[in-house]
Amino acid sequence: MEYKDYYAILGVDRTADQDTIKRAYRKLARKYHPDVSKETDAEAKFKELNEAYEVLKDPEKRAAYDQLGNNWQAGQDFRPPPGWDQGFEFHGGGYTEVDPAEFSDFFESLFGRSFGQGRQHFYGAGKRKGENVHAKIQIDITDSYQGASRTISLKHTELGPGGRPEIRERNIQVKIPKGIAPGQQIRLAGQGEQGIGGAEAGDLYLEVEFKPHPLYHAEGKTVYLDLPIAPWEAALGATVRAPTPAGAIDLKIPPNSHAGQKLRLKGRGLPAKEPGDLYVVLQIALPPANSEAAKDAYRQMEKAFKFAPRAGLGV
Repeated sequence: MEYKDYYAILGVDRTADQDTIKRAYRKLARKYHPDVSKETDAEAKFKELNEAYEVLKDPEKRAAYDQLGNNWQAGQDFRPPPGWDQGFEFHGGGYTEVDPAEFSDFFESLFGRSFGQGRQHFYGAGKRKGENVHAKIQIDITDSYQGASRTISLKHTELGPGGRPEIRERNIQVKIPKGIAPGQQIRLAGQGEQGIGGAEAGDLYLEVEFKPHPLYHAEGKTVYLDLPIAPWEAALGATVRAPTPAGAIDLKIPPNSHAGQKLRLKGRGLPAKEPGDLYVVLQIALPPANSEAAKDAYRQMEKAFKFAPRAGLGV
C-alpha cells in the first residue's frame, strides 16, 4: 500500500488554513471533473482530489492524518504505525462529497470505509441532538478479566486562530466491563457533542483494543500464551507453574510433548456468559551450551538418541 500526500494532491502547504484548502479543491475539481475535463486521467485525478479533500476539509481527520508526520513520501510503502489513532475523537456526520467505496486502501487503513457515518437528530426549529463521537482506546487484557475503572485521555480538535486544527485533550473516567473483547465498544451516554438549542448531547463510543502484552494475545474471546518448557519436561512430562491473566496455575505437561503443541484450558479465556478458552502453546527452550559440562551433556545426547531431525526431507 502506498502513502498518499494529501497536501501535495491539493497543491497546498501543510500549514494552509481551511479556507485555502477549500479554494484549492474547488479550483482543481473544476479542472478535472470528468464531465467537463479533457485531461486523459481526469477521472482518476478527480477521485484522488475528493479523497484528499475528504480528509483535509475535516479538522478531526486532518489532525489525525498530520499525526503520521511529514517524513513520508508519496508512493512510499506504508503501514499505519500501531496505535497511531488511539484516543482520537471522531464525530459522525457521514461523507459529503463522494461515495466512500471509491476511496483508496490508504484511506481505508486510516479511517475505514464506514468512517464517520453518523446521523443527526432534529427536534424542531433551532434544536439538534449532538453528534455521536467515536474513539479507539487501549486497555490491559487483565482489565477485561477483572473489570476496572480507568481515567482515559482523549484528543479532539478545535480550529485555532490561524484556521488550522489544534489538538486539545480531555480526561474522562471509564468503567471497563468485565469480559469486553477487542473490537467491542463502550457507550458513554451524553459524552458526545453537545446538543444545540437545549437538545440532548450525543454519545461517546469507545472501541476497545488490548495493549500489546509480553505473554498473552487475544483472538475474540480466546486467549493464547506461549509457554517455554525444558526439553526434559517435554519428553518426560512435568507439572510446571504457568501464568494466566487470572493468576498463576499448576499446569500438567504430557510426556512426549512437542513445540507448538496446544494445551486447552477450557473457560479460562475472556469472561462471558460462555467464556472463551485459554490455549497454552508449548515452546521448547534449549539450555545454552556455555560450559564444557553443558557441551559434554549435548554430546552424550547426540550419542544416545541417534536423532535425525531432517529425515524425510530428501536432503
